[in-house]
Amino acid sequence: MDNNALFTTTPLGPFTLKNRIVLPPLTRSRSSQPGNIPNELMAEYYSQRSSAGYMVTEGTQIEPRGQGYAWTPGIHSAEQVAGWRKVTRAVHDRGGIIFAQLWHVGRVSHTSLQPGEAAPVAPSAIPAGDNVKVFIETGPGTGTLAPASVPRALETSEVKDIVKMYAKAAQNALDAGFDGVEIHCANGYLVNQFMSIHSNQREDEYGGSLQNRLRFLREVVQAVADVVGKDRVGVRFSPLFNDTKEERVYLGLVEDNPHETYTEAVKILQEIGIAYLSLAEADWDNAPELPVAFYQQVRDIFAGTIMYAGRYTKERAERILNAGWGDIFGFGRPFIANPDLPARLANGWPLNAVDAATMYGGTAKGYTDYPHYE
Repeated sequence: MDNNALFTTTPLGPFTLKNRIVLPPLTRSRSSQPGNIPNELMAEYYSQRSSAGYMVTEGTQIEPRGQGYAWTPGIHSAEQVAGWRKVTRAVHDRGGIIFAQLWHVGRVSHTSLQPGEAAPVAPSAIPAGDNVKVFIETGPGTGTLAPASVPRALETSEVKDIVKMYAKAAQNALDAGFDGVEIHCANGYLVNQFMSIHSNQREDEYGGSLQNRLRFLREVVQAVADVVGKDRVGVRFSPLFNDTKEERVYLGLVEDNPHETYTEAVKILQEIGIAYLSLAEADWDNAPELPVAFYQQVRDIFAGTIMYAGRYTKERAERILNAGWGDIFGFGRPFIANPDLPARLANGWPLNAVDAATMYGGTAKGYTDYPHYE
């Protein structure tokens, strides 16, 4: 077995991870309908991947308005909490560690996914743009990509209510047996919408200056940390420094000054004292890596564990680790297709190829039927 640093133990809050290879949050759209309820099939999927250092669930909506894609699970109803309990029990039975990713899509949604077919909610009534598509159900087990609907702006009191919803979802995650939570603040979803000058044109305390645009982030992270303990909280950002014209479902928002926006955001996380920061890098073909100065400054600011993800290979992870910029690494598509990914990487075994046609929705095919290495 290869004894390089990816296979050494490392701390994450109160936990000691058995390796530095992470199953990052990956939308798979397999929840049971109606109700977006986690199920036995999902429990099998996560338990199969319990050899990861730890795992983060797919994005899990904190309230009904937080859904942007058909068949994604929630964590706001008693039935959903009970469903997630099956998942955490199966993972813990195999010695795994699993965090729930708390998700609210904001404007990246469609009226057909919203309660009463209302407009999605957002910091400001600004559409998400032509390149943003959401997945809607067109019939039992069938769906299609559709443009995101025009949102309505949240009232100030509603923003404060959503902060409380994050705290309630965090409590639900504890009740479901999760070891901690990750707050999804990336990819142009609700928290990212508040952060960005392009989607936030509010005139109250949540808009205007950068610190005001970061206020929602601060309040959500603090509220969640107060519930689960700051040492069991992570936050995910997707700091894009380069735009792309590629047709993709969604990439996120490129700020006028991304370096300042995200280093100031990381300072807030350091002040609160959370366990880890997850940075999702651009993952389109030939996408540039983050600037070296950004890697270095994030490490200088943040004292906790730092995770990177986005088309990472074993070699790239080792390079970032050896440079001292990151501690743990998310392997998305490789972990979808290889439930035994850490063993394959450790031994240099070949990897199964991912089946793109079965990524979202469907049955066990392309979900729990990928073989272990023989």
